[in-house]
Amino acid sequence: MKKISQKDIDWLMQLDGRNPQKVQRSSPKKRNLLLRTVFWVMLVAGLGILPFFLLIRTSLFLNLSYNWNGWLALGAGIGATILLLLLYILLLFRRTSSKKTLLKFSLAGTSILVLSFCVYGMMYLSTVNAKSEEIREVYRSMHPVLRVAVATTTLADGDLVITDIRRSPEDYTSMGLPLNERSLHFTQPTGYVHAIDLRTIGRNEFRNVILQKAFDFMGFQTIRHIGSADHLHIALPVSS
Repeated sequence: MKKISQKDIDWLMQLDGRNPQKVQRSSPKKRNLLLRTVFWVMLVAGLGILPFFLLIRTSLFLNLSYNWNGWLALGAGIGATILLLLLYILLLFRRTSSKKTLLKFSLAGTSILVLSFCVYGMMYLSTVNAKSEEIREVYRSMHPVLRVAVATTTLADGDLVITDIRRSPEDYTSMGLPLNERSLHFTQPTGYVHAIDLRTIGRNEFRNVILQKAFDFMGFQTIRHIGSADHLHIALPVSS
């Protein structure tokens, strides 16, 4: 049998309209396009997440490091988030001629947007995100920063379920657990509960890990309790 040479292969590919040199030259372009696409997707996602992170992280930092009142710390976090969104808009429309008008309407729009989100997150918990109606009834007993953090997390994880919030000494007895007098599930001197439990049973383990890392990243204390009552414990330490 006659051996097919490289020249014969190139000739056949040319008949098929496929020039090997052109194919080789086009591959780096495709790779560069893919890398640019991934970069811009990650950049947009990062810029979208940053305002929520700034809102919670600023509030926690001022509350825990400088002993600011929870509401005052949350107000500062809201202010920082509004300024960041305002910067986004000014950079996006930097070529506009009427910067004063842009600043006026942008400030009003971002303020309404951030305040509306925070008020909604502090006042309302969907039935999808609560184990029972009792959980929804005690939702407002949670620290305001913790409530806003939960509302923020549900934007990315709509299946998040709170299984426990406020407890009493009798609850530990009914669960057959020793009484923990330092539990942040009790109402603290701030007047709020500083801890919640989130469902991990029946969820994808990868999502459970990401959920825990997200709360860690925001600055909360997290403990994964594994066993018959597998759950993720989220706590906001009481500032000293």
